[in-house]
Amino acid sequence: MATAAEVAKLAGVSRSAVSRTFTPGSSVSKRTRHKVLEAAEQLNYHVNMLARGLSKQDSRPVCILGSNLSSPYQAGLLDQITQQLQQAQRAVMVINTADGEQSANEALKQTLNYRAAATIVLSGSPQASLIENCLDSGQQVILINRMGQFEGADHIGIDYTHTLADAYHMLLRADCSHIAMISSNAQSPSIVLREQKFLDAAQIAGHDCKLLRTGPTSYQTGAIAARQLLAGRKRPDGVFCVTDLIACGFIDVARHEFGLRIPEDICVIGFDDIGQASWVGYQLTTFAQPLSEMAAAIIHLLNDPNQEKTNKPILFKAPPVWRKTVRSGCN
Repeated sequence: MATAAEVAKLAGVSRSAVSRTFTPGSSVSKRTRHKVLEAAEQLNYHVNMLARGLSKQDSRPVCILGSNLSSPYQAGLLDQITQQLQQAQRAVMVINTADGEQSANEALKQTLNYRAAATIVLSGSPQASLIENCLDSGQQVILINRMGQFEGADHIGIDYTHTLADAYHMLLRADCSHIAMISSNAQSPSIVLREQKFLDAAQIAGHDCKLLRTGPTSYQTGAIAARQLLAGRKRPDGVFCVTDLIACGFIDVARHEFGLRIPEDICVIGFDDIGQASWVGYQLTTFAQPLSEMAAAIIHLLNDPNQEKTNKPILFKAPPVWRKTVRSGCN
């Protein structure tokens, strides 16, 4: 690849003139700029932003740390964050922690060697030691849906208290008298909070709520849970699934293996509003995480890394998305 020195030689200018030409706001004459740009185009020269980033905080790469990146929610979140980082002209390094801690640690060392400006930790369950490593290195760390963890990090999340209370009362208003919750044994911070806040809402209402965990946060988990819950004599007439993907698996088994009508026989609510939730085969009533707004909050935190830490999380509401899996009496 062509170097700045080669551009300077071809243009007949100094090396510093090349640097000023490609630095926004720097002083350089029109004649010099023209000569440099012409030489750069001829040599197919590109500025080494990585080298420049070693000395400028706002041009250093940003690391994204996450697991289960192929899941619909994680993929949607990653899409929004990378889009907005690109618009902000920030380089991105993505580390998939699914292969285990040792593999992720090796990848994380690369981000530290490249002087990554910050690490964004997606909701899910990347190992705590990886996050501690980032904090110990002096990086800015932004956690998504991992409330109550890691002092010194920035926190972005959902106001689960009010959102999950709404979810429970949506089922009550649909005249559901036997309510169950299907969760995941992954027990990530966000899943634990969803369980806790939904059960809190049931307790406040003075009702029992059956909690079932049959596997990871997947479609198959919802299918297995449906076979267990619906085969009993006292099957639920209202179900909250902690993710949309679990809800989709539950709906398919309820309809096609047990012949139940949704929402006439059983109401189902999900969480996240993934793309599949709006498919004709599901039309799932759910709660939408405002991914675009959450990504914008990340950009704001990156642009002001030295702001005074208040330890107060940035919380967003997850508004309900009404479709066709809750009886019309709830509308």
